Amino acid sequence: MKPTLFVLAAGMGSRYGGLKQLDGLGPHGETIMDYSIYDALKAGFGKVVFVIRKDFEQDFRDKVLSKYEGHIPTEVVFQSIDALPEGYKAPEGRVKPWGTNHAVLMGADAIREPFAVINADDYYGTDAFRVIAEELSRPHTRPGDYCMVGFRVGNTLTEHGSVSRGVCTAVDGKLTDVVERTAIAYDDQHRIAFKDENGVTCYLDPNTPVSMNFWGFTPDYFDFSKREFIKFLDARGGEEKSEYYIPSAVNTLIQSGEATVKLLDTTSRWFGVTYAEDRPSVVAQFAALHDAGIYPERLF
Repeated sequence: MKPTLFVLAAGMGSRYGGLKQLDGLGPHGETIMDYSIYDALKAGFGKVVFVIRKDFEQDFRDKVLSKYEGHIPTEVVFQSIDALPEGYKAPEGRVKPWGTNHAVLMGADAIREPFAVINADDYYGTDAFRVIAEELSRPHTRPGDYCMVGFRVGNTLTEHGSVSRGVCTAVDGKLTDVVERTAIAYDDQHRIAFKDENGVTCYLDPNTPVSMNFWGFTPDYFDFSKREFIKFLDARGGEEKSEYYIPSAVNTLIQSGEATVKLLDTTSRWFGVTYAEDRPSVVAQFAALHDAGIYPERLF
């Protein structure tokens, strides 16, 4: 059974402005998402499911889905603040979506096979898709048998500002913890630095694995996830801006022993348009990948 690619495309790029997902960055106007779909297809994925906002549907079908017709089956599901378990409702005044793991829950009726989760506006690279496709294509005989691509932090930074990354700890190749670190950036000696919760400057080895939201799950994750989402709503559902993120759900399952997450290494270099200043560099990197023959003249 071929794995499915689940693309989180419901968000707007707040720091960058506009719909990053539709920004043409390749030599012929390809979007970052186009490269992900191409890499997934090449790696052996059999279907793509996109989670989007309902009000974006027609634009998305016209500008995005149409180009994949005849290449790979696609499906669309919708994230909205009212898509909640029975008996729950969004608090008055809430406009913010419920976060990445709520977006994942929207795929429960569309996905019946092992699946990978990615962000629509991140470029993950051919090797990353290869390693996760191999892992998802092997037999899975128990619930909670998951994986995550751990990018080397030195392959994920921008020269134009600081970033947040989920810094990973693993034992025997299994993820034990993901700690969100903010304001990671190069210092004046080109070391990778951040300040911890006590304000102390810490340094990361360039090969330290970090989460770029490239997860691999089996369909039982939806049941675990719904259960944990209900707990989240009971505790924080009355807040206007609380969000339910994938790492927090996964951490809970690791701590309870209900899941193991294999940490997959990749040589791929992540990039994306975190800041508007990143755009020229990303355009140049895509041009270089085409010139090097990594990608054909036209993807689709």
